[in-house]
Amino acid sequence: MCGIIGYVGTKQALPILLEGLKRLEYRGYDSAGVALVGDDAIRITKSAGRISVLEQILKHDDQAVTGIAHTRWATHGAPNDINAHPHTDQSGRFAVVHNGIIENHYTLRTYLQNEGVTFKSDTDTEVLGQLIALLYDGDLEETVRKALHEVRGTYGIAVVCRDEPGVIVAAKRGSPLLVGIGKGEYIVASDASAILAHTSQVVYLEDDEMVCVSANGIRTTTLEDIPVTKKIQEIEWTLDQIELGGHEHFMIKEIHEQGAALKTCMRGRIDPEKGTIHLGGIADVARELTRAKRIILTACGTAWHAGLVGEYLMEELARIPCEVEYASEFRYRNPIIEDGTVVIAISQSGETADTLAALEEAKQRGALALGVVNVVGSSIARTTDAGIYLHVGPEIGVASTKAFSGQVVVLSMLACYLGRRRHMSQPGAEQFLTALERIPEQVTTILEQNDACRKVAETYVDRDNWLYLGRGYQYPVALEGALKLKEISYIHAEGLPAAEMKHGPIALITDDMPVVFIATRGSQYEKIISNIEEVRSRGGRVIAIATEGDHHISQLAESVIYIPDTLEPLQPILTVIPLQLIAYHAALLRGCNVDKPRNLAKSVTVE
Repeated sequence: MCGIIGYVGTKQALPILLEGLKRLEYRGYDSAGVALVGDDAIRITKSAGRISVLEQILKHDDQAVTGIAHTRWATHGAPNDINAHPHTDQSGRFAVVHNGIIENHYTLRTYLQNEGVTFKSDTDTEVLGQLIALLYDGDLEETVRKALHEVRGTYGIAVVCRDEPGVIVAAKRGSPLLVGIGKGEYIVASDASAILAHTSQVVYLEDDEMVCVSANGIRTTTLEDIPVTKKIQEIEWTLDQIELGGHEHFMIKEIHEQGAALKTCMRGRIDPEKGTIHLGGIADVARELTRAKRIILTACGTAWHAGLVGEYLMEELARIPCEVEYASEFRYRNPIIEDGTVVIAISQSGETADTLAALEEAKQRGALALGVVNVVGSSIARTTDAGIYLHVGPEIGVASTKAFSGQVVVLSMLACYLGRRRHMSQPGAEQFLTALERIPEQVTTILEQNDACRKVAETYVDRDNWLYLGRGYQYPVALEGALKLKEISYIHAEGLPAAEMKHGPIALITDDMPVVFIATRGSQYEKIISNIEEVRSRGGRVIAIATEGDHHISQLAESVIYIPDTLEPLQPILTVIPLQLIAYHAALLRGCNVDKPRNLAKSVTVE
């Protein structure tokens, strides 16, 4: 993985490919490259490092009207010029770009070497290019089809051939791929952001589908050569939404967008005066969902933390047994799926490979499968029986912010929706939804404390170890706060339930160690105050996220950041905001690349 773009049309391809690569930068990458198809040759230029490095060595006067390009996030082979995509066969006749993993690449490599093929790179992708060259019979589309029948694993690929200029063949299995449809031009991409400057009309490929793209149009088939009629869809995002818009980084832009994004997420879905919730995406399965005996939330990373909040919400508001599973573990441990089990997959991109695999496993075992995703038309959205979109707008920063808060809001609405259908009174629903409706405005007031969050970061940024502690609903927030600090500032941080500190981690506390407590007023407030005292007695420096009006806590903590008062189940949406800001400022102070943290990719489309 990480990003694919290909162009066929009448315009000069290189500027469009470079623009697309830059739009894909947010996904994370370590190298980039371009293949341009001329009348008698494929011209490859690639380089480790940033796209700006690639740009410097390209010949910008190239008049080719067909080409493919790629940003790579290393899986097989070190991130260097040789392993960068596109890859060619040994004759230079074919070029291929690839997201995913070819699981049987070693076997195929051995076979090809026995056939006299010489390899240049350590990648699994080159194996595919060499195999296509060996099988080529004068028809690129048919040859790619034959080659893919020999492949095990996941892929989103685009292939060009010197002998068939003006043609791109692309295919998908487990890795996203779409075709943008313009006027006399077509753009193959792994992400809609790469094509928005040119068209909002797209066709999404399903698993085991291929598309042959030329200036004359597109032809979509299955790997078995069965024609497929595709529906053209409209991308819901605009180009403005994926621009910085005056902000220094996408992360701070998206932190500040959270108030407006959450308002959009709720718009048309809740009526506090009547205590009702309308979630159109699950209307067809409402009866089955209401009768659920057990809910499993499955996700990875930040989305898993949102799922942990969801577990508390489902059990308290809906009174349905709920558990949260790492998607990467779920499918490999023979999970028990009984009658009445609902599995909900949570993912910003809707393309997370582990989460998609967990969802497919759940469906195979008979579970009702729902999705909570942000990207319309994504793989998870198309795989589920029903689902709820976040509608928080595109998230470009690798470290998730507004998607997390959107996920918690959606899970809050879903828990209340189920609770109202099962046991919750109308006054109870009215109270909850009234508080939920106020959240966007409260988020905006927290953002006014940006300077206080920066001061915390400045004070403790030189510390190598941080601890984040919370109880109940705030435990998942502690995990998320620690993850944000790790992701973008590279400071080691650990999140824990505050009560667990005494059972071992308290040994870590030393003089001047920063310990972040999410200590809002709620059912366990007195307990968290006791935990603060335990840290203070051992010399730790207490940073508290507290409820407005709580003056007592300022006597116990070196730094306090206040959030507006709200119902306890909704507090995580507010308490996470200061933790996002602290992590952001810590990363800036350490000179880190906030939007493109090292070794990370926005959408992890390999297992």
